Amino acid sequence: MNFQIRDAITANVHGQSATEIKDIVVDAIERGEEHLLPGLGVFFEKWWQQSSTAEQDEFVQKLEKVFAH
Repeated sequence: MNFQIRDAITANVHGQSATEIKDIVVDAIERGEEHLLPGLGVFFEKWWQQSSTAEQDEFVQKLEKVFAH
């Protein structure tokens, strides 16, 4: 992923509230447009870097279940 995308997305959401960030995520998912996926990827990357190993493990276990169906 291009670092310019990371920087732009980070700058665009800097200082936004949890509600505003949730609205961005929900909107991106509801639209289903592939060009929005890099933005969600940046959100995921930031979350992953700040999460504990236990949180990461719990998340990947949930993903395993989701993709098993």
